[in-house]
Amino acid sequence: MTITKITHLPAGSDFRSLFERSAEKTGFLLTVDDRLGIEHLLRYRGTTNSPNPPLLNGLLRHKLRISRGTPEPASPDLVVAGCHVTYMVSGEGARTGVLSMNPVPVPGHILVASLLGATLIGMRKLQKVPLLRDDGQIEVVVVLDVRPSPDHDAA
Repeated sequence: MTITKITHLPAGSDFRSLFERSAEKTGFLLTVDDRLGIEHLLRYRGTTNSPNPPLLNGLLRHKLRISRGTPEPASPDLVVAGCHVTYMVSGEGARTGVLSMNPVPVPGHILVASLLGATLIGMRKLQKVPLLRDDGQIEVVVVLDVRPSPDHDAA
């Protein structure tokens, strides 16, 4: 095979910045506060109330490793601690809750210290990713909507 047309980048462009812009549509983005919150949960055993702390700790560490930082203020379609998120798991009905860094269960809140919350944090509206369940099953979760929470201080 012979390449007859070679494409050149525009003068003055940086290949890394082009790649990073395209990578923004995939993967996870964490704010500085969310990254610090996850590190706090891990450091101070904030996951001990979960059904499977070792599995959750592994997922949170993995999330920290694979997530990119996001400019502040965060995009309004990004799932961050304190936001009100509407999501759907594997074709079930839509559910909503406030994403919270609180290590103790609170009615109406989705804890980052849970497999669902650890998966949701850093996702964007309409993003779909695998969701690991406590029983080892893998389903799919999709973010349907993201809104600021009226009680943002609860995160």
